[in-house]
Amino acid sequence: MNCSLKCELYEALKNSNSNFENMEHLHVFYHRHEMICKQGSDVTHSIYLVNGTAKLFIEGLNNRNIILYIMKPHNYIGLLSFFESPQYSYSVMALEETQICMVELDLVKKLYLENHDLLIKLNSAFGKSVQLIMNKIISLSQKQIRGRVAESIIYLSELYQNTNFEMHLTRKELGELSGISEENTVRILTEMKKEKIIDVTGRNINIIDKKLLKKICDCG
Repeated sequence: MNCSLKCELYEALKNSNSNFENMEHLHVFYHRHEMICKQGSDVTHSIYLVNGTAKLFIEGLNNRNIILYIMKPHNYIGLLSFFESPQYSYSVMALEETQICMVELDLVKKLYLENHDLLIKLNSAFGKSVQLIMNKIISLSQKQIRGRVAESIIYLSELYQNTNFEMHLTRKELGELSGISEENTVRILTEMKKEKIIDVTGRNINIIDKKLLKKICDCG
């Protein structure tokens, strides 16, 4: 087996007592807004995000989606469906030019049971995914729309590790991340800009008053 990525799965395969020399792995490239995995489709492979970013979201009724979180390298896509669900209960879509690595799921399950280090890493990644979803549930059930938008802006700022960043999200997608309509998203962004909490130019957001934005987020 030869792979340029040398990710956790590669190391686990290399250190395994089993013979995986003929194991097939796929590197796949996606363009912006191409679907990586579709809600309701069969789970057949472990998918590892190599480059780019992707959104993990639930497809709701009447095209009303909820983005649960944004994925960056190097994370597993579909980890929540590895063991219990034969079909994806969510969709994942590329937000920019994105590269993934795919390994057959049966092989990953075998390695999971054999390799203690991989078991710990996958369990940790699974726990982080669950925590992000729990935070989203709390936000959607307890915060007003202004608090949700503030939370989404802070989340993206931490994701891009900068208070001045360019989103890979449209206004509609920012609304889906906040659990509100596109119209309300635009309105809240305009209000925050007038109040000099943030500056918005196209997809670029600059946080001017981070303390106040955090207060709006915390108070909901």
